[in-house]
Amino acid sequence: MGEITGAEARALYARKPVVLLPLGSHEDQGPHAPMGDYLLAELMAERIARAATGAGTETVVAPVLPFGKADFFGAMPGGIALSHRAFALVLTEMIEALLRHGLARILILNGHGGNAPVIHDVTQHFLLAGRGTFPCFYLWKVAGALLPEVIGPERARRSAGHGADPLTSIALHLAPERMRMDQVPATPTPPATMLGLPFSAWGALSFEGAEINVPAEYDLPSPDGIGPGDPRLCSAETGQALVERLVAIGAGFVRHYAAQPRGT
Repeated sequence: MGEITGAEARALYARKPVVLLPLGSHEDQGPHAPMGDYLLAELMAERIARAATGAGTETVVAPVLPFGKADFFGAMPGGIALSHRAFALVLTEMIEALLRHGLARILILNGHGGNAPVIHDVTQHFLLAGRGTFPCFYLWKVAGALLPEVIGPERARRSAGHGADPLTSIALHLAPERMRMDQVPATPTPPATMLGLPFSAWGALSFEGAEINVPAEYDLPSPDGIGPGDPRLCSAETGQALVERLVAIGAGFVRHYAAQPRGT
C-alpha cells in the first residue's frame, strides 16, 4: 500500500481488496538477530498477499507498525515500545482509516506476543459496535505449533524459545544477510534470581513447585536475550519449511475470510 501511486490506489481500493495489517516489535531478539522482528512480519505479509492474490483473492499489505506493546523488553538499550493505551489507540485509528473508505476486510498479522491482548481488546470493540470482524493471525505462535511437525518433537523441545526457534530459523531463511550466528554465546550467561528464587519463566518465580508472578523484565532470566531454546539448532531449512506452511495457511484463510458474508 505504501508503494502504489494515488491514481493506482483509487482504482485498486474501489475493488475492496483484503488488507493485511502486519504488526511487530522492536526489541531484543538475541545477540545474533536484528531487533526489529517487524521486518519479518512485513516479509511474511508480502508473501501471504502474493499467494492469496495469485489464487484469486486480491490482497494488499498495509505499512507495518514497527513498535509493539511494551511487556518484558524495556531493559534493552535501543528498544522502542508503546504503552497499552498508545498501542490500542494507534491500532484503532489504523482500522478506522481503512473503514472510512470501505476497506472492511482487514486481517491482522501479529508478530509480537505482547500485542495479543491489545489486539483482542481493539477488535472486540469493533465487533461489539457492529462494525466488523477483524481476525488476527499470530504468525510466530502458529509457527511454534508447527515446529514439532517440521523437525520432530525432541529437536523442537530443545530449539524452541525466544531468540531461537521459530523466529531464528525464519530469519535465517527470509533475511540471512541480517543474521549474525557467530554472536551466539558458546556458554550462555547464567540467569539471575529474584527474592532468592529461580525464574520459571519471564515474570515468574518458582517456589515449592508453584509459580509466583513478579514484575521482572527479561534481562534477569535471559541475560543474553535467549531462552530457553538453543539457537544453534535453528536453520534456514527449518525456516523455509515454516514459511511455506505459514504462507499456505495464511493465504488459505484470506480466501476463506473474503468469501464470508459482510457483517459476519
